[in-house]
Order: sequence, then structure tokens, then C-alpha cells
Amino acid sequence: MSKHIHKIFENIVLRTFADMSSADIRYTVVEEARVKHVIGSLSKDLSLDVLRLKPRGARVDFHGERRYCAIDLDSGELVVTERIDRESFCSSSGPCLLHFELVLENPLELHNIALEVQDINDNAPAFPKDSIRLEVSEIAPTGSRFQIARARDLDVGANSVQKYVLGQNDYFVLDSRRDKERYVDIVLKSNLDRETEGEYSLVLTAVDGGNPSMSGTVAIHVLVIDANDNSPTFSQPLYRAVMSENSAAGTAVVQVTATDVDEGPNGLVSFFMNHVSEETRGLFKIDQNTGLISVIGELDHEKASSYEIEIQAEDGGGQAGHCKVIIDVSDMNDNAPVITIKSIMTIIPENVPSGTEVAVINVKDQDAGENSRVMCSIPDNIPFKLQASIKNYFTITTSALLDREQKTEYNVTVTASDGGLPSLFSTSVFTFQISDVNDNPPVFEEQSYSAYVSENNKPGSSVCSVTARDPDWRQNGTVFYSLLPSEVSGAPVSSFLSINGDTGVIHAVRSFDYEKFRSLNVQVVARDNGSPPLSSNVTVTGNTFMTEMVPKAALSGSLVSKVIAVDADSGQNAWLSYQIIKSTDPGLFTVGLHSGEIRALRDISESDSMKQNLVISVKDNGQTPLSATCTVSLLISDNLAEVPDLKDVSYEENNSKLTSYLIIALVSVSTFFLTFLILVLAVRFCRRRKPRLLFDGAVAIPSAYFPPNYAEVEGAGTLRSSYNYDTYLTTGSRTSDFKFVTSYNDNTLPADETLKKSMEHLDGSVLTLNDSSLAIEVRHKYYEYYFYVYKNDVKEYYHEDGTPKILTLGNIKYLLRYALCNGAVYCLLIRVFSSVGVMIRSCRVSCVIMFPNCVHLCMTV
Repeated sequence: MSKHIHKIFENIVLRTFADMSSADIRYTVVEEARVKHVIGSLSKDLSLDVLRLKPRGARVDFHGERRYCAIDLDSGELVVTERIDRESFCSSSGPCLLHFELVLENPLELHNIALEVQDINDNAPAFPKDSIRLEVSEIAPTGSRFQIARARDLDVGANSVQKYVLGQNDYFVLDSRRDKERYVDIVLKSNLDRETEGEYSLVLTAVDGGNPSMSGTVAIHVLVIDANDNSPTFSQPLYRAVMSENSAAGTAVVQVTATDVDEGPNGLVSFFMNHVSEETRGLFKIDQNTGLISVIGELDHEKASSYEIEIQAEDGGGQAGHCKVIIDVSDMNDNAPVITIKSIMTIIPENVPSGTEVAVINVKDQDAGENSRVMCSIPDNIPFKLQASIKNYFTITTSALLDREQKTEYNVTVTASDGGLPSLFSTSVFTFQISDVNDNPPVFEEQSYSAYVSENNKPGSSVCSVTARDPDWRQNGTVFYSLLPSEVSGAPVSSFLSINGDTGVIHAVRSFDYEKFRSLNVQVVARDNGSPPLSSNVTVTGNTFMTEMVPKAALSGSLVSKVIAVDADSGQNAWLSYQIIKSTDPGLFTVGLHSGEIRALRDISESDSMKQNLVISVKDNGQTPLSATCTVSLLISDNLAEVPDLKDVSYEENNSKLTSYLIIALVSVSTFFLTFLILVLAVRFCRRRKPRLLFDGAVAIPSAYFPPNYAEVEGAGTLRSSYNYDTYLTTGSRTSDFKFVTSYNDNTLPADETLKKSMEHLDGSVLTLNDSSLAIEVRHKYYEYYFYVYKNDVKEYYHEDGTPKILTLGNIKYLLRYALCNGAVYCLLIRVFSSVGVMIRSCRVSCVIMFPNCVHLCMTV
């Protein structure tokens, strides 16, 4: 609406200027004149009849909606009808004219009237805004100008703005040059510092020229704009922190702080790690906004005990500040000692002296302080010791002599522990192989070997086998056998016997003749393959082959023979048990488990083989049982007067039982009848003479009691008497088991009477030869024989030509058989034969007991 009115007045003004010269009359009125104010008299000035004004319809006609004045029809005066505001329709400072027309009708009459509105000081100067925000860079140079829009005063002339006044301040002045109509300049007269004062409040006043004058003000807010003239500053140049090496990821380390007095983006500080390694970046991170440093990786004191990190604080304008952060990593006992081999002798010769250094080790603990103090140890039950050397070095040395034959390998466990709490430890196993040195000669399983070979043997047949053990290893323990060169009856021994160098089996080179020689002694050498080689010898004695006679009429349960073994150990290690491990007919004979008695399991029949071979094994009751074997050859015959000439006795019967029986029958039929009477007479004669040999000096000391074992022979077996075996100890004895035989025949005298009786027929003398042997000579009035008893060996008496001596009495022959055990003679068997080969007496010697100065022979005939 105001715009429309304004346009109307502009038109009026234009028309006024255009038609000024045509205006009939011109009046003047001040703005803001009161209503009814008389501007002038139209009737008078236009010479109009007042009375004719109404009839003629006099009126004032404006070109617009507003009616500022009107004609009073009664008086003909031009009066103000509404408020006249010059500023509402005149903005210029020139004359402000209102043009309107006075219209009269009857007749129509027009009069142009111009009304000049005079200005009064009714408007104060006004700025476009109530407040002005002025931003000034703090680095703006002095003299910088900042334009402020001028104030507007609707009044004109002297009533308009005449001057500007700026409030008192130290930094700005006012430059209100007149040539600038629209703006007034504020000029910077001093340097600004936002960090000192970032905002200024100024008041600019515009004053008009009215009376009284009017003024208008505007508030100017000067904001000093930050120019990023300050770098971020840390609260301290150096930060220190201590972290445990087992700190978990995410643990806060330290927070750095930095401030920037700049404002806005220039005052926003971001934090970065500067000039750090990739390793450090993998362990720590910093929050760019807060400056909090935290752990993101695994800290390890042993890898790095301290980290130095440069932190950069950077504002939005590119200015930066720096500080240093030192992080010390404290040690935790998280590392066990590490054992490192510096040198080692993995293969140790068994002959190294005690104290030989075999290994050098280094033990380190990467922890620090007490956590790194190391202690080492090895087990006590090994021939090694651990000695501390320089700093963290230790040496392993031998503490005793080594023996590969006892132990070939040692696993030495070294335990290293640190001084932490709790203590950590580690172990390392060092394996030492003990290399063999040829320090053991071969050792034969027996001190001497005896073998029995039947005459007319086949050349190349096996005589016996010797075995030597060498506990050394490989070539040092490989045993080779050879015969020691010697002569037998003027011929080299190699012409009689040969030996397999690898197996120790001795073979007969030729067929032997019993009538030419009856025994031979050879020395077998066992030599190892070491460097230098070691060797040992053993004596092998060969004799003619003997057998046990078994009557064909023997019934089931009959005692056939007996084997006795002695174990020099004591206690349960000397408890012996017997068993047959091989036999010609497994169901024909059995052996007592503990007595060693060989008995028939069943009646002997015609179909049974005449030659029976039994291989009997005896073993003790030790933790690791030891055993020995012997071979018993039995000859079944229905005429005990016949002693056939045995050839090769083998465990394998190549001929059938029937063929063997026919051959035996053919031979025996021709001889049994003639020999039967002689045999019966000889047996009866021997039964009537049962001398009992017992030397003086035997003192029986009862030992731990063993129940007596009784064996009855009812005339069916070879033995013709019943025996009772008891166990005794004798003064000076080194063994625990000795057999004294007591006869229970009615014709047998007690021990003392038997001694008196036997002394009539027995003459014995004991000769002390030297410290290592004893000899006994026994003479009977019907026959005589000799034998020697050694402390470590037993030998039969031989003639000077090396043949065994045949004990003879007229046409009577007899032989002495014996068994060895630990230097004493046991189980002596004396068989007496006639010149035609009929056995007329058999006797057994239970034991020969050795004393320091005498030998006792206990014999039952």
C-alpha cells in the first residue's frame, strides 16, 4: 500500500515539476501540521464566491487515494484533513510539492493548486542495522579501512545527518569523508592480537542538524580473526612412563596435552607420532584428538627395554609443536633360561680318564636383574658332573671311568632355572654315545670243556662246541676260534681236530681208535677282531663215550639214573629245577623237578629203541634265571652183561624202531646166554662187598634243614641200594650244598664202623702239592686208581704218553667219570668191567669236598 502511495506522490511531484509553471496557485504547509490547519483561502486567492462553492460542487481532487487537504465550503479555505508526512512521499532533499485540482461544476472549472510540504526534524538518523559484526584479521596492518554503511535520515537539509561520532577505543578511528555518501570508514590504527583481546565493541553515532538535533547509533562488534600465528604448545617437553612388559593391548600409557591459542581450525590440535620405526608403530598408538598413548602390541623387555617417541601436535593451519615421550618397559620373569650347546663330544671313548670335558654349554636368561640369575644342575646318578665356568658358561665332564659294556648311552638332562618368583626353568637332554674300546678279551662260558667221542667215528663229525663271549662291540666283540698248535702222540693236533673259526664247533679230522689213545687235550684260542686283538684260551678234553645201562625189564617209576647240578649261589638263586628238553622217546622217561632223578614213565616195551638220548636242562630261581644242559645216553638191554660198542649217538634215529630191535636181537641172542651166568655172579659178588670210603676230618655242621628225599630201587634199576640225601655244611666250606650218602641196606654199617671196615681194603693218602692244588691217591686191595682235585679244575690222572690210565686188577677194568662245578668234583661214577666187557660193579661218589688242607671223598660202592 505504501509503495502505491509512494508512486502516486512521485507522479504528483513529477507533475508538479512538469506543471509548476501551469499551477494557478501555490501554498506552503509544514509536515505534520494538525488536522483542520488552514493552509490558505482558495476563495479569496481564486476570487471565488463562497456562496457558490456548494452549489457548484467545489471539491479538491487528488490523483490518488490519499486526501491530505480539502476545501471548506463554508469559508472557502484549504484545510489539512490528515497527517502529512513529507518523508512518505518525498525522499529528495529538494522542494516537496503536492499537486491537486480544485474542481467547480456548473460551469466546470478547474484550478491547479501546488502545495509545498516543508520538512521538519522529525526523523532521527538510522543505520541500516542495529549492530554490525566486523571481522578483522589479527595480522591486518595498521591503516586498514573497514566500511560501515552510513546512517539514513529521512529529513532533508539541515535536518539530515550532519556528522558521525565513534566511541572511544585504542585501535580504531573514524574517517567520514564527505565524498563518500554511502559509507563511513573505520580505520585500524594499532596492531591487533587476538590472543590478547579477540573482540572489541564500538559505538558509531550519526547526528543530524536539527534543532534540537537528533542522532542514531549502531553497535559495531569487532571480532579479531585468528591468523594462525601461534603453534601448538605441549604442557611439558618430556613425558615419561613405565610399562610392564606383559601389559595387555589397550592399556593406557600416558596422555600428552597441547594447546593452541589460535581460534577455530587454527586452534584445533591433532596429535601424531613422528619419526618412529614401524616396530614402534606396531606397539603403540596415539589418539589424534585426545593425545592418549596406548599399547596395541606385545611389549618385550628383552627386545627393547625403552622406547623414545616424538609426538607432533598440529593445528588446522599447519603449525606444529613437538614433545618427546620415553616409555620404559619393566622386566617380568617371562623368559625361561635358554641352554645353548657351544661344543659337545657326542661319542665318548670308554677309556677316557675321569674329568674329561665332553660338552660346553651356555645358559642365558633374557630377563634382567634377579630374573636373569641362572642355576644349572644334572642328575647325581650318572658318571658326569656339571661345573660352572666363565660367566654363563658351564662344562660337563666325566666324573668316573666309563664302561661301554655296562652302559652304551647316557642321556644327561641339564636343568637350568632362574631366580625369578616364580622361578622358570628349562631342560635340555644331551645324548652321549659311549664308543667301544677293545678292553675285554673273549671269555669262554666254561673254564674247560670235556667231550666224549666213540671210536671209529666218522671223519668230520662234531666233537663238541666251545663258546666265548666278548662284551665289546662290533669288530672288538667279534670272536674267532682257533686251535693252539700242539702235538698229540707226536702228530700235530690239527691232524686230529679242526675248529670252525666262526662258530667254535670242533670237528674230528680222522676216525679215532680207542686202543691207540683214549683222550687228548687241546687248547682253543678265542681272539677278537680289535686292534690290538685280545684273546683267551680254554682246554678241551676228549674222552671215550660212556652210557647208562637200563634193564629192559624196568617197570614204570623205576629209577634209571640221576643228574646232580650245583649252583654256587645261595638262597633262591640256588634253588634248582630239572626238565627234559629233548629226548629220543618223549614219553618214556621223566626227570624229577627238584631231585634230578631219571625214572621210567612207563614199562619198557619191545618196540622201544635200544638207544635213548636225553637232553636235560637245569635252571636256578634267580631274577634272571641261569641254566645249563647235559646229555644222558641210556642203553636199554635185557642182559646187563652186554655193553655194546656205541658209535655215533644222535638225537635223530634214522632207522625205524623195528629195524633197531632186530639188529639188537640178533646180536644179543648169541651172547646173552653165555654172559647171563657171569653177570649174575658178578652182581651178587659186588653186592656182598659194599665198602664205604670216608676220610677222617669231616665235621658235619647242620645247615638249614631240607626234608630228606628218598628213592627206592627195587632191583629193577641200575642202583642196587636205597639212598637218603641230606644237606650239611662243613668247616671252611665256601659252598652251601653238599651230598652225603647214607645207605639203608641191612648190610651197611654205621659211618664209624664202615670206616673201620673199609680201612681194611682202602688205603688213602692226601698229598699237598702246592697252594693251588691238592692230590689224593686211593688204593683198594683189589684195584687202584688216581685222580687230582684242583681248586679251580679237576683232571684225571694220565700216563706220560697222554693216555688215560686204565685201572686194572687181574682181568678187571674200571673207569672213573666225574663232573665239575666251581672247582669241586661232584657226581663221580666208577664203573668196573671185566675183560670181556661185563659190568660187574657200579658205584657213585656223591661229592668231593675241598678243605684248606685236605680232600674228603665220600663214596658208596
